Amino acid sequence: MISMKSPFEMANEIAKKAQEKRLKLNLSQQTLSEKSGVSYGTLKKFEQKGQISLESLLKIALALGEMDKFDHLFAKTDDKLPASLDELLDDTPRKRGRK
Repeated sequence: MISMKSPFEMANEIAKKAQEKRLKLNLSQQTLSEKSGVSYGTLKKFEQKGQISLESLLKIALALGEMDKFDHLFAKTDDKLPASLDELLDDTPRKRGRK
C-alpha cells in the first residue's frame, strides 16, 4: 500500500493524534512531559511542528498507552511466495540487501 502523504504531513498527523490522545486523557503538556520523561520544550515542539526524535516519540507513545501500535511498523509481509521448498523452510532473516 502506497501512502500519498509526505513525511512532513505524516509527522504532523501523528503529532495531532498524540495531542488528541493527551487531551482525551485530560493531561497537560507539563504532566505528559513528566510522565514520559520527554522535556516540555520537546513535547511542545512536537505538537506544534511534528518534529521529534524516535526515542522521544516512543516515550510519549508509552506514556499515552499507544506503544503497541509500533509493533506493526515494518511488519513482515507475505506478498512474495517462496520459489522453492528450501526457501520456504529457510526461516533465517536476511542480513544484507542485494541491491
